[in-house]
Amino acid sequence: MTRRPRCTALLSAGFLMAGIGLAQAQDALTAPQVRAQLEAQGYTDVKDIKFDDGMWEADARSADGRQVDVRLDPRNGTVYPDKAVSQLSEADIRAQLSSAGYTGVSDVKLDDGMWKAKGRTAAGEKVEVHMDPATGAVVAQEKD
Repeated sequence: MTRRPRCTALLSAGFLMAGIGLAQAQDALTAPQVRAQLEAQGYTDVKDIKFDDGMWEADARSADGRQVDVRLDPRNGTVYPDKAVSQLSEADIRAQLSSAGYTGVSDVKLDDGMWKAKGRTAAGEKVEVHMDPATGAVVAQEKD
């Protein structure tokens, strides 16, 4: 008798997570919104806007005139320049992922201004995650 409520709870949780994923996809920025977000922050000559690895990417010229590659959070438009410096260490990132339920974390590196790592979700799915260089928060997650 205890098995049914647990199964029902697991199914409900699964449907809830699927709903959250769908809501996030619907809330994602569009390419014109990405361009507007970058221009509002002083970037010019914005080109090659594409969605890759769960994030928006673009080439642009920064306010000081340098050519830069940037990534943007697909939901809120936070800009991550490719030359960002992180105050977090690899150990900090591993700890953050572990506390978020990821297991088998490997290939942790700061690459193009963002932390990247491979691992498994709590459900056992292999993923690659991209994390904020300042906070370690997961910004994007893709099946690996």
